Amino acid sequence: MNEPLRIGIAGLGTVGASVARILKSKSNSLTHRCGRPIEVTGVTARDRTKDRGVDLAGIEWFDTPEALAASSDIDVFVELVGGDSGAALDSIRTALRSGHHVVTANKALLAKHGVELALLAEEKGLILNYEAAVAGGIPVIKTMRESLAANDVSRVYGILNGTANYILTRMERDEISFEDCLADAQRLGYAEADPTFDVEGFDTAHKLAILTSIAFGTRVAADEIYVEGISNITLADIHAARELGYRIKLLGVALRTATGIEQRVHPTMVPLGSMIGQVDSVTNAVGIEADTVGSLLLSGPGAGGDATASAVIGDVADIAKSLPGHQEAPVFGRPAKELEPYQQAEIAAHAGGYFIRLTVHDRIGVFASLAGHMARNDISLASIVQHGGVKGGEDTQKTVVLVTHETTEADIRTALEAVLADGHLVSKPQVIRIEPAG
Repeated sequence: MNEPLRIGIAGLGTVGASVARILKSKSNSLTHRCGRPIEVTGVTARDRTKDRGVDLAGIEWFDTPEALAASSDIDVFVELVGGDSGAALDSIRTALRSGHHVVTANKALLAKHGVELALLAEEKGLILNYEAAVAGGIPVIKTMRESLAANDVSRVYGILNGTANYILTRMERDEISFEDCLADAQRLGYAEADPTFDVEGFDTAHKLAILTSIAFGTRVAADEIYVEGISNITLADIHAARELGYRIKLLGVALRTATGIEQRVHPTMVPLGSMIGQVDSVTNAVGIEADTVGSLLLSGPGAGGDATASAVIGDVADIAKSLPGHQEAPVFGRPAKELEPYQQAEIAAHAGGYFIRLTVHDRIGVFASLAGHMARNDISLASIVQHGGVKGGEDTQKTVVLVTHETTEADIRTALEAVLADGHLVSKPQVIRIEPAG
């Protein structure tokens, strides 16, 4: 039998403990599938005394991730520490420089330092795998990096954050506000005490940046993404969307345009009957549009100990099955030194349909003003819905919902600036993009 593949795990939280437990419980089946045993020979974590539900007897403990990464007693370093710098970055650099393959679930680190680490791994002839960094248990990285090698991708999009999707699902299903949904998500452990990273779109942006690099062969550009979160979505938006045949999802979208790569994260109207419109609660989904295969939609658990551990162990298994001295697929689908500089498309050039909800003073001339500003900016309206008057202090207010045909972001912004200047609005307009989705 071939020599065991020796694994060092840095970080024994929910995911790390699941990885150690599954590797132990499925040892025999993994040996048969990979052609060699996989053994955890080293671990590191902050608290050695904590009960993690897995027997770690006989496994060497290391004081720091860097010490484990440098050990000659491991072949693969599994980084589950987290963070976009510090111990996570230092230990991965150390592991690669020490000749060890690396598996990580750290999307924030890859979004910031992925190209640097890919260059180092490929220079050393080592494998850097990161399936768990995007969409948890969904095998989207392997699919895009390897299975779609014969394809030119034109668009990739998806629901990449379970917390945001859970909140939007609950708002629609249970008729409760964003604030109440968020509190419930925190109570159930779906949202952090500080939920900003999830609900304001930054987690989705990190994952999208990685997918964009693989899809279009560009350097990772997490700082070049237009980002909006869901904290301003109200029940009025949820109701209006449903009346119009849509559902609101927080999507990450990347596509190639004539002027560059468009990357954006924002609340989006998707058709009720679309496949991605049916993806509810904490589930994730990734859509891929390509020239040869057509359209794909991959859906599944985007987080959780076992789901994420499944992706980590899949990466480890690929390393176990690799041939010594054989260079595996490049980290981002093409050699890191050949990745193209990222050229950002201006969000103002984005073309598509828009949902616009306006709260206006109920008085003569409002409708004419709105229609006039839209017409002057070549914005064609697919529908106009007016809701009854509601007392707002000394005057009556009405809600007007506009749905446009395809137009540009620049024209929408210009028109709404003119509407604001007219003084008819009670509050800031709500604008949500409409996205074609499978």
